[in-house]
Amino acid sequence: MRASTWTIGQLAARTGLPVKTVRYYSDIGLLPVAERSAGGHRRYRPEALEQLHLVQRLRALDTPISTLTQLASGERGLGDVIADEMGLVRSRLTELHWRQATLEALDDCSAPERLRRLEVLSRVQRLPEAQDRLARAWGRTIPASVPARLADAITAQAVPEPPGSPTAEVVLAYAELHTLTGHQDFPVYWACPHVRDKASLYSELLDTSELAAETVADGLPPQSGEALDHFSRACARSRGEDDAPGFRAFIGAQLHSTIPLFRRYWQHVATITAAQRPNLGITHCWLVEALASRRAPGAGAAAQGLGGLGAGMALGRAGRPKRTATPGE
Repeated sequence: MRASTWTIGQLAARTGLPVKTVRYYSDIGLLPVAERSAGGHRRYRPEALEQLHLVQRLRALDTPISTLTQLASGERGLGDVIADEMGLVRSRLTELHWRQATLEALDDCSAPERLRRLEVLSRVQRLPEAQDRLARAWGRTIPASVPARLADAITAQAVPEPPGSPTAEVVLAYAELHTLTGHQDFPVYWACPHVRDKASLYSELLDTSELAAETVADGLPPQSGEALDHFSRACARSRGEDDAPGFRAFIGAQLHSTIPLFRRYWQHVATITAAQRPNLGITHCWLVEALASRRAPGAGAAAQGLGGLGAGMALGRAGRPKRTATPGE
């Protein structure tokens, strides 16, 4: 037995580790003990040397002792350990990249702007928590009656995944999203409290955004067309109105006042995702602006202070000016 076994001192000599370290690894169960000598000294078979070499290499990669213990006991495999360590490294690299980009965002600006950015950027301390907070904000914003399928489709675009290696512009844009979701008009815009069939309205609005996407991508200004007709009809049906010129002028004025807020939000999303195709928020803003650009004289004054999709949809027939007959009616 002794011819094929080693003492702690011999293992230490073969690995270059201090005897104290080898004894510690043995005491916590990282090395299998073959037998004890007549004098009570531990002796180790060749597999203990192989195990010790593995422990050495993993410790050189800063693998925790607790992980090595799980590996030695067979609770986890080497492949699992490596995969987990890779995940931790990627996470740490992402944190460092974001910290670097955050400092760059604070460095390249004037003193007043630096103070503003510092306040905004301080809202995003830890990415996982920040991402969850943004998702929860949209979860509270989208009406509960909207089916999960539709809510997920909106959230997938509205809550972009933070990139692993962001620029200063991207870090600032991501932080701005958190600021905008805290605006008092943010939940109001999408609430539609007096629309009975919110699922149908949201579904039609998503379809309309798809219809307008190519036109918006081509850089064309807000204008009439199939997408605008679809959008206006969806708004009219949700209110029990006719899609007439008077209604379009009225609803355009209703929705227009909060568009700057939401355009900023969705432009920040576009900055973060670097998407080539317009997102649903950008196309929605384009459609509202197409309606607003055709509003009748006086419509803006009639709707002043009632901005937002939620406010516009909340008003019943009594909440809008009487509709006058148009030629041909």
